[in-house]
Amino acid sequence: MTSVVIAAYNEEAVIGRCLDALLADAPRGTLDVTVVANGCTDATAAVARERAGVRVLDLPVAGKAAALNAADAVAVGFPRVYLDADVVLSPGALPALVAALDGPDGDPPLAVVPGRALDLRGRPAIVRAYYAINSRLPAFRHSLFGRGAIALSAAGRARFDAFPAMTADDLYLDGLFAPHEKREVAGASARVATPRRTGDLVRRLARVRAGNTALRAAAARGAVTTVAVRRPARSSWLRDVVLPRPWLAPAAACYVGVTLVAALRARRERRTGGGWGRDESSREPTLASAESDG
Repeated sequence: MTSVVIAAYNEEAVIGRCLDALLADAPRGTLDVTVVANGCTDATAAVARERAGVRVLDLPVAGKAAALNAADAVAVGFPRVYLDADVVLSPGALPALVAALDGPDGDPPLAVVPGRALDLRGRPAIVRAYYAINSRLPAFRHSLFGRGAIALSAAGRARFDAFPAMTADDLYLDGLFAPHEKREVAGASARVATPRRTGDLVRRLARVRAGNTALRAAAARGAVTTVAVRRPARSSWLRDVVLPRPWLAPAAACYVGVTLVAALRARRERRTGGGWGRDESSREPTLASAESDG
């Protein structure tokens, strides 16, 4: 029995497509799915309950870590898959992830992820330019973050007790495993909806940067235990992406500009206690519906 955990905050527009793809990919009775609607003011819980066999928890207060921990408390199986509500797994991805963790070799990985399939349809030029660089960064080839989907074996899940109260849950999980213990599974992909507006991209990046900074600070003072929280490779965009591909220089200019603006925004929000900073554009009902039909 594979257990899938989905923390969902106001995901009414996208949770249905996420669950439909998931449920279509597993024989009946082999999947245990828990959706935790946390602090929702929309119909996220109701949409999830429409799917047969999906367990729905409704928490009054928003918080991803608390939602993940609540789901873990009731999940019954392994492997354990942590899936973002706005991500759609490709056909065959879930069985491929499970098979990789149950591999016949003597040293199977403890954590696996699908590849990233970035949805850039209809995005403005600056957003597409940013991801022309981001999609080629080598950090994503050897990590667990950036997909919105992480699968752990029982031994992998035993590495930690509960999710810490931080937003960078994927970076936290990445830091629990040595390089040889984690793997990207060939042939499996997670469709990640990119922001539809440049401002939403900046907000998303600022939130990610702020969350990653907070996690690194907590690890440095011993508040969370990890193998090693990955440090940012600030010059990788130039060294590993642009220098071998000089035709990407115009896109790199956009990438650097967006990154700097997001860094400034993250710093300001740390000082002022800014808001959630979530990208809402990829969750707009009409857009989400069009993507699920496309």
